[in-house]
Amino acid sequence: MVKRNTLIRLALTLVVVTFLFLLYTNGLSKNPPGFYVDESGVAYNAYLIAHTGAGEFGRWPLFFQFYTGGFTQWANPTQIYLLSILFFFIKPSILAARIFSAAWVFAACLLLGFLAKQISGRKRIGIITAALALLTPWLFEVSRLVLETFFYPMAVVLFLLAVHYAQRKEKWEWPNVLAIAATLALMTYTYSIGRLLGMLMAFGLLIFATNYQRFIGVLTTWVAYVVTLIPLLIFKSGHPGVLTQRFYLISYIKPESTWREIIPMFTRRYIADFSLINLLFDGDGNPRHHVPGSLGSFLIGAFILVVIGLVVVIVRHWRTPWWRFVIYGTLVSVIPGSLTGDQFHSLRMIAYPVFLLVLMIPALEFLLERLIAIGSKEDTTRTLSQFARRSILAVLLLVSAVQAIYFQQVFRREGPKRDFYFDVDYKTVYDEALKQPNKPVYLLDGGNGPVYMDGLWYAAVEGRNRSDFIHLNEGERAPAGTIVISSEETCFNCQIIRKSGLYLVYRQF
Repeated sequence: MVKRNTLIRLALTLVVVTFLFLLYTNGLSKNPPGFYVDESGVAYNAYLIAHTGAGEFGRWPLFFQFYTGGFTQWANPTQIYLLSILFFFIKPSILAARIFSAAWVFAACLLLGFLAKQISGRKRIGIITAALALLTPWLFEVSRLVLETFFYPMAVVLFLLAVHYAQRKEKWEWPNVLAIAATLALMTYTYSIGRLLGMLMAFGLLIFATNYQRFIGVLTTWVAYVVTLIPLLIFKSGHPGVLTQRFYLISYIKPESTWREIIPMFTRRYIADFSLINLLFDGDGNPRHHVPGSLGSFLIGAFILVVIGLVVVIVRHWRTPWWRFVIYGTLVSVIPGSLTGDQFHSLRMIAYPVFLLVLMIPALEFLLERLIAIGSKEDTTRTLSQFARRSILAVLLLVSAVQAIYFQQVFRREGPKRDFYFDVDYKTVYDEALKQPNKPVYLLDGGNGPVYMDGLWYAAVEGRNRSDFIHLNEGERAPAGTIVISSEETCFNCQIIRKSGLYLVYRQF
């Protein structure tokens, strides 16, 4: 009977999770409406790895070169290799890539609920935490993007789980050390911010060094983590400057910058990224990352729980290393975004909402704790009755639910209209070019980015021969009589066949 009940519970859980995932991914075929060029870069290289073992510029690379000429970037390996596993088994498509991305964020939200249950010992708190994570606009919108960020919430949650299990013990065993080092490596190799955030999190482990054995455990973890960085260091020595070139491009910090210039600017940017206006009302200003008019990136009700949780930690748990580490993680998770020029860039701050959601857990424990009857031996002074606490929680959850519904309405109404931010017009000129009898089609980049990647990705999706597409290097011109897809404003000595948005297809004379 016990076994049968267990199987029934597992079956019901599977049904509920499947239903929730279907809701979570509903509308992915149309929203976002196209495929941004950086998404094409991730997906195309994953397709190449799946079928040839080589990216666009090398076999089994540690870091992937994206684009050419002045657009050259280097992408991290985790998401590309993960996506390549999917494309090894199924035909590449935009929808498959987006569902894959959403699945990792969805799983991270559920795992965050599991972490909450482990911390609190209460299933109800785990369910509430997972539900609020799934409803959080920040994580939801990231789940829709096939960029380097889609696995990062999972990497952060796995790291927090590894640390939580280890900090329960007076002595960290090898499985704890290896688990923490491995998850730090995941954070480091998954997204460019991880090369800084991974080191900051590793340094923060000193918070747990409350005795000699713990200190040795932290040192051992550092050694194991450094071992995982050896491939990165080897790559860096063989490719000097390539891993920092984009940072210098998007940051106010330049090789010639002085500390006197950097510190004041960093302080202003760091404070600005904690802005509650951006967090709760405006969100990321880039419509690719956040649909305008849908309120902020984090739920207001959930943030009030974060504030209550912070107060509870300060009053009750300040001597607990785990909660001091969570506060430390919350503070440093904003730093990678603060080193760049964009205010409240939600992708570079993607670890921040994970730590905020963890900080809700003490608030949920406080509002759901069972109070001892007044006059009993275990009675302590209580400022709020059990009914008052439950009422506060109910109101905050209701406020969160109402805002989540509003966000979803705006997201589903306005999200599909973001054609410009997802290169929808490129597919229009691509289709027009393929109607022409001339082959091969030449792909030329203009001032609007390395758009040739969109052409190669769509060719892979449609199963077309790669030899039918030739990418022209900067300064090259297509042969006379050929068809060209370009992001140039205009063309010379040519016949424009069609122009759509920033892109055009023409016949070169």
